Amino acid sequence: MTARLADIAAQAGVSEATVSRVLNGKPGVATGTRESVLAALDVLGYERPVRLRTRSAGLVGLITPELDNPIFPALAQVIGQALTRQGYTPVLATQMPGGSTEDELTEMLVDRNVSGIIYVSGLHADTTADTHRYDQLRLQGMPFVLINGFSPRIKAPFVSTDDRAATQLAVTHLASLGHTRIGLAVGPRRFVPVQRKIEGFRTGMHERLGLAPEKSEELIQHSLYTMEGGQAAAATLLAQECTAIVCASDMMALGAIRAARQAGLRVPQDVSVVGFDDSPLIAFTDPPLTTIRQPVQAMGQAAVRAVLEEIGGTPAPHTEFVFMPELVVRGSTTAAPDAQQTTTRRD
Repeated sequence: MTARLADIAAQAGVSEATVSRVLNGKPGVATGTRESVLAALDVLGYERPVRLRTRSAGLVGLITPELDNPIFPALAQVIGQALTRQGYTPVLATQMPGGSTEDELTEMLVDRNVSGIIYVSGLHADTTADTHRYDQLRLQGMPFVLINGFSPRIKAPFVSTDDRAATQLAVTHLASLGHTRIGLAVGPRRFVPVQRKIEGFRTGMHERLGLAPEKSEELIQHSLYTMEGGQAAAATLLAQECTAIVCASDMMALGAIRAARQAGLRVPQDVSVVGFDDSPLIAFTDPPLTTIRQPVQAMGQAAVRAVLEEIGGTPAPHTEFVFMPELVVRGSTTAAPDAQQTTTRRD
């Protein structure tokens, strides 16, 4: 017990006597000092005495999808760092195939008395999902913030990338290179970010190429947000003679490059490919990937600010904070094959 008191005191920056007073529920300890001791208990992995298991001011839950897509660890890192700077400890809960569901992870976090929860690309983004779970969470008094996937039915702050602008940026870039057969590889249609990307794609194809919405629809393929999913979608689009493909994730874009090479095509000389996210290390692929960068740093910090305002009793507006993406041009896009031939003839 003495060693434990010493560890906790060192972590909290207080005396062992102060730790003892907090653990025994004695009065005469400042609120800030008491919270520091409780946070030290959480950080060191000690269980709180039963009488002290009220909602911790030191823990914030973060629920993400699987971590195979590099964008999710990147977001988790930004959010974790922002929480730590504010004196909170992030508790990462990840959904894995065949593992715990979002509801189960939420229950686990609530049972551990977290102060709030941040959801990344969760069920809130699925237009077919029941939003009653979030109503229940609010009735319990649990502050929460949702990233990517706005729903007007959920009363909470949302933080999103402008998905419509993202695909419009990609189409504008490819059209300026002379591409007229541009395909879109996205995830299942029921997700809000997918629907918005489709809207932006249609708008871009109409404004830049004069293509009617029903014609744009023929150039859209739905698949999984994986390399294999991108490969399958791209194979279909290449069979439709697309010379450029916009993908809904960088992982899908890597799959599209694989599909092009399996078809005996070169990237970017024969087929241009654009990703989405600008995941870590994506600049070092072969070729370096042109992509739409999500403003991960700004979005993560905004989500933390919003959840801490909710925790502090000054709720953030129950609206959507939308962040503009950025086109990052690298080596996977170039002039359309016809445009290259024209340039060669002129030279």
